[in-house]
Amino acid sequence: QVQLVESGGGLVQAGGSLRLSCAASGSTFSINYMGWYRQAPGKQRELVARIMTDGSTTYGDSVKGRFTISRDNAKNTVYLQMNSLKPEDTGVYYCFATGPRVYWGQGTQVTVSS
Repeated sequence: QVQLVESGGGLVQAGGSLRLSCAASGSTFSINYMGWYRQAPGKQRELVARIMTDGSTTYGDSVKGRFTISRDNAKNTVYLQMNSLKPEDTGVYYCFATGPRVYWGQGTQVTVSS
């Protein structure tokens, strides 16, 4: 089993920045990649970014050039640096990790005011 604990969400004005963190514990040796999804009210959950153990990354089209995902393998922690935030970035951000199965964090709220 893998447990994921997120932190760093909050309220920010448009154009501002936030950094999310997700710390993994438990059977972390089984993790292939980690990342973030988000879900806005009334919308489907969408991929924000993911990062493999080798550091390769994938971003959702709506965040390319604004968000950066990084990973500290020694700390089993993944970070999401979010810059130039827009009101449409508002939602609950969920950390995930894939191994034998997909693991999810509890979610952290990000609210961007206009």
